[in-house]
Amino acid sequence: MTAPATTAADPVAYDPYSYGIHEDPYPTYARLRAEAPVYRNDEHGFWALSRHADVIDGFRDTATFSSAEGVSLDPTASGPHAHRTMSFLAMDPPRHGRMRALVSRGFTPRRVHDLEPRIRTIAEGYVAEAVERGSLDFIAEVAGRLPMDVISELVGVPMADRAELRRLSDLLVHREDGVTDVPPAGMDAALHLVGYYAEMIAQRRARRTNDLTSALLDAEIDGDRLDDSEIISFLFLMVVAGNETTTKLLGNAWYWAWRNPDERAKPFAEAARIPEWVEETLRYDTSSQMLARVATNTVTRYGTTIPAGDRVLLLVGSANRDADVFAEPDRYLIGRDTGALASFGFGRHFCLGASLARLEARVCLEELVRRVRDYDIDPDGIERVHSVNVRGLAALPTTVTAR
Repeated sequence: MTAPATTAADPVAYDPYSYGIHEDPYPTYARLRAEAPVYRNDEHGFWALSRHADVIDGFRDTATFSSAEGVSLDPTASGPHAHRTMSFLAMDPPRHGRMRALVSRGFTPRRVHDLEPRIRTIAEGYVAEAVERGSLDFIAEVAGRLPMDVISELVGVPMADRAELRRLSDLLVHREDGVTDVPPAGMDAALHLVGYYAEMIAQRRARRTNDLTSALLDAEIDGDRLDDSEIISFLFLMVVAGNETTTKLLGNAWYWAWRNPDERAKPFAEAARIPEWVEETLRYDTSSQMLARVATNTVTRYGTTIPAGDRVLLLVGSANRDADVFAEPDRYLIGRDTGALASFGFGRHFCLGASLARLEARVCLEELVRRVRDYDIDPDGIERVHSVNVRGLAALPTTVTAR
C-alpha cells in the first residue's frame, strides 16, 4: 500500500502502521518537523515529537516522559506489564536502575569484546558460502543469521534451536496491512519464547555453563539478585530487540551502499572506513524508528499542550534527519560527523546493546569487503519488513563478484 498523494496545502498525516510510511517515512518526517513538531494522531491516540532536540529531551527527561508502559504502540505490548517482555526498556527509575545494574553485571563490555573472534568466524562462514555460489538473499543468508547466532552463543542457545527462535522473533515484529496490534501468530510466538527461556533457565540453575544466562543467575548487588521472570524478560529483549535491529542495520547498510555507489566505494577501497559506513547507516535509516513514552504531566511545546497521561512517540528516524543537526540530512554520506545520533537513545536509556550491534555490523561488513569486490541487488526481489517500531528489509537478492 502506498501513501496517498498530497499537496503542500494538505495537513501532514503520520500513521506508523501505514505501509506507505514503511516504504519511505522521511518526506513525512520532514513535514512534521517543519509544520507539526508536536503532532497529534487521534485515531491511534498518540502525540509525536519529530525534531532532534525534542527527541533527545524525551530520552533525557525520564521524569516527564515515562517508559513504564512500554516503548510500542501495540496495545498488547504496552501497559503496566510491558516489562515482562521488554525488561528495563519498560521501566522508570529507580526500578530501571536496579534492573540495568544487575543485568550489566553479566552483560559486561569484556563479555562483548571477547565475542569478536567468534563473530568473525561465523560471519566468515556465511560470506564464504555466498561468494562460492555468487548469489544470495542477503537478509536470509547473512544479515538474518549472524545476529541470532551471536546472541544465541552469548546466552547459550544451541545451534539446532536458532532458526526456530529467529522465525519466532520475526513473527513478533511483522504486521499485515491494517493490523494495529500483535497478531495471534505473534502472541503465540511470544508464549513459545517465554517457555523456551524458562526451561533454559531451569537447566542453568541445575548446572551452570559459561554463558550470559548463567552469569545473570549469579549477578548480585548487595544481596539483590534477578529472579527468573526478570531474566526471561531480558533474554526476550535480546532476541527481539537485539536480533531484529542488528539484522535490519546490516540489511540497510548493504542496501544504501548499493543505492549510493560513490559512497560504497569508500569502505570497499579502505576497510578502515567500515565503522563510518555503520554509523552513517544508523543515522540515515535507523532500525528503530520510534519509541513510545507516556507524559507524566502536562507538556507544552511550540504552543501545543500534551495532557498528562497521553502517549508520546519519540521519532528517532526523524531526529536523525534534522537539518538543524546534520547538514544535507537526506544525503547518504559515509564519513560525516554522526556524533549526535539518536539511534541508541540517550542518558539512562542509552541502548545497553549498542556496542554489540556495532561490533557485529563492523565485523560482518569487514568480512564482506574482504571477500567481495562488488555486488548488485535485484530491485524486483526486494521486500520490506512491515513493523511499527522497526524499519528494514525482509529480502535483498544479491549477486556478488569475488575479489
